[in-house]
Amino acid sequence: MHVSIVLPAKNESEGLRRTLPALRQAFPSAEVIVVDDGSTDDTAAIAAELGARVLSSPYSMGNGAAIKRGARAASGEVIVFMDADGQHDPAHISLLLERLNHGYDMAVGARNSGGQASVGRGAANALYNRLASWMTGHKVQDLTSGFRAVRAAKFREFLHLLPNGFSYPTTSTMAFFRSAYPVTYVPIEVSRRVGTNSHIRPLRDGVRFLLIIFKIATLYSPLKLFAPTAVGFALLGLGHYAWTFATEGRFTNMSALMLSAAVIVFLIGLVSEQITGLTYLHGRDAGIDPDEKPEWR
Repeated sequence: MHVSIVLPAKNESEGLRRTLPALRQAFPSAEVIVVDDGSTDDTAAIAAELGARVLSSPYSMGNGAAIKRGARAASGEVIVFMDADGQHDPAHISLLLERLNHGYDMAVGARNSGGQASVGRGAANALYNRLASWMTGHKVQDLTSGFRAVRAAKFREFLHLLPNGFSYPTTSTMAFFRSAYPVTYVPIEVSRRVGTNSHIRPLRDGVRFLLIIFKIATLYSPLKLFAPTAVGFALLGLGHYAWTFATEGRFTNMSALMLSAAVIVFLIGLVSEQITGLTYLHGRDAGIDPDEKPEWR
């Protein structure tokens, strides 16, 4: 099997003790890569002891950075990404690979509501899913799931887009949709994470996840964000002009400002749309064949 399994890990020694043996049992011939993101425990030692290939960072660079390092190092034609904290069942990997065999380029393990870490994060993820579904025109069942199988050549086309933080699932999913690479979802159940130290901070990451909403829009189709905003400014400008003309009989500076803002925002949207289109040509310009579809058994 030409499959590489990449697990980003930061202080996940306990989770790896449970996950790696199960991976070896389910996929004995797969390449297993653990990317140690500056752990302060024995994550790297445990991973090496259990037979994984270990890539260690001298300091923490972020979950997305670990994903990028693992993707560059993977030798498989298909890469499976999964968490190292024991939430994902290695037995579900075969379900993802089966979907790739049916012509999809990315298969994502979609969690149900019970698989969310908290009610707040579940509500936030539901909002992301709705926004992404509207942007892409396809039903997005789990935009932020870190359990996914991808065709390696296609995934590497978008490494330059991936952030070093936690939003790599969002960015990679939207990039695949934008490039017309088929994406599918497989319903899965997740277990409670091993350990109690979550790397998500509600206040800090809540603001960051809010920014992801705007990033989704600008990453996929900027005009879907800028055009409604421009229309809003135009309606406000026309409404204010109608009111001031009716009450004062004149055209005010505020009306002119809002109408000008509508034109400027719309033009920025047009430019952003062109930049976005050029961005997605990066992988092809680098000599990657977007039509390559590797087969494996």
